[in-house]
Amino acid sequence: MKHTRIGTAASATLLLALTTACSAGSGTSGAAGSGGSGGAGGAGGDTSLSVGLVAEPASLDFTKQDGAAIPQALLDNVYETLVKVDQQGDLKPSLAKSWTVSPDRRTYTFDLVDNAKFTDGQPFTAKDAVYSINQVKKAWTISLKAAMDVVQEAKALSDTKLQVTLSKPSNDWLYRMSTRIGAMMTEKETADLATKPVGTGPYVFDQWRRGDSITLKANPSYWGKKPYFQQVTLKYFKDPTALNNALLTKTINVIGTVQAPESLAQFQGNDAYEIVEGTTNGEVLLSMNNGKAPFNNLKVRQAVRYAIDHKALLDTCWAGHGTLVGSFVPPTDPWYEDLTGLYPHDLAKAKALVTETNAGATPVRLRIPSLPYAVSCGQVVKSQLEQAGFKVQLDQLEFPAVWLQTVFTNADYDMSIVAHVEPRDLPAVFGNPKYYTRYDNKQLQADLAAADSGTPEQQVTLMKKAARELSQDAAGDVLFVLPNLMVAEKGITGLPKNAITESFELADLARS
Repeated sequence: MKHTRIGTAASATLLLALTTACSAGSGTSGAAGSGGSGGAGGAGGDTSLSVGLVAEPASLDFTKQDGAAIPQALLDNVYETLVKVDQQGDLKPSLAKSWTVSPDRRTYTFDLVDNAKFTDGQPFTAKDAVYSINQVKKAWTISLKAAMDVVQEAKALSDTKLQVTLSKPSNDWLYRMSTRIGAMMTEKETADLATKPVGTGPYVFDQWRRGDSITLKANPSYWGKKPYFQQVTLKYFKDPTALNNALLTKTINVIGTVQAPESLAQFQGNDAYEIVEGTTNGEVLLSMNNGKAPFNNLKVRQAVRYAIDHKALLDTCWAGHGTLVGSFVPPTDPWYEDLTGLYPHDLAKAKALVTETNAGATPVRLRIPSLPYAVSCGQVVKSQLEQAGFKVQLDQLEFPAVWLQTVFTNADYDMSIVAHVEPRDLPAVFGNPKYYTRYDNKQLQADLAAADSGTPEQQVTLMKKAARELSQDAAGDVLFVLPNLMVAEKGITGLPKNAITESFELADLARS
């Protein structure tokens, strides 16, 4: 799922932060004209598609607004990047046809496509790429912008040749160029990104009915392979039952992110539907505010980890769908290893640590976003922690606006639960002491820096080391990695088995 996608659920996905964004209210934004909610039954027939999602963006400007719901809707659809990530996690060309890297691994030279245009008709050139990269460094305000700090200079050698020089070698930088910070924009159309995004992608932003849906239309002058669906409506539901009913009643064609896995039974064995199940890179994190008591105490954090029965939690709140990992690394990353054995469920140890630290004397505030997985799992976490002797006050905060401001920005919380869906996000979530987790570990920071600047082999070794020390230090507790669960009416093709990028790529979808 893609939610601050916090996401950055924060970037945080956030955070799918994190799944990531729900805005209420009425009214429309964007181009006038047809659109509406784009229901499957009456929105243009065979070349129209409606996808049901959960986290609606609070804004369409991901240069200033954290949260995964914006790139989920716009990245690879409206905005494109120089490079993309395939289903295996490998980089492949996009607006850059090819690239070379200098022997010192600091200078990248990109050969760009020569026939891409922005949807306002302006050609895409290397000057636009230079502008886009520099804007991340100078004008973006979201936490993920730090990944561009390593860029020393970007310059256009010609309209179709771009040169980027880094201040030091970075294994991570090119990968980050496949994410939202790599989105290519035009200087002429950045005044109103919150309501009028302009990119080079296969789709054009058409209409935003706040609290209901976003409509995209096929870009008639797209430079690449033309999308099958001429209109796609992303329709947002806060209630999982309403989301399922929308597919059953043909209001939508696809459930993009199943929010009640136990409900899959109503679609199984029915030839009218197809179920897709794979994995994501969305780590559902039980975060702890490491910057203040009681969770600035290692023993208190360890008590939490021993108190959580992860298998029982997964079975109870997500119907057993998902992957237990024991660290902040999903199985699709090159440095993954199963660390579930570091903190096996041990209620006796948890109780002893709570007693030793007197952690049960004062209630801890578990402040969760109003997202289905967080609400469902929050009740289980509360119960399991209370069995260990903690006192837990469970607060449900409207997502994204209230949760992002209260927890993600102000760190006014003790614990939270959110899915971090940004790819390879361990450095962002735990390597920055100003991030909402408030985790400050100099050794971890040094290991992450060495992993980024070392050889690819050293990167894998050092990232494994960082993941293990992070898990041992109980900086947070990854409850599970979200599954990629989708349900579609029969005949929809191109649905991804795994969701390991920030985007929901619509141009791959078709109807058989």
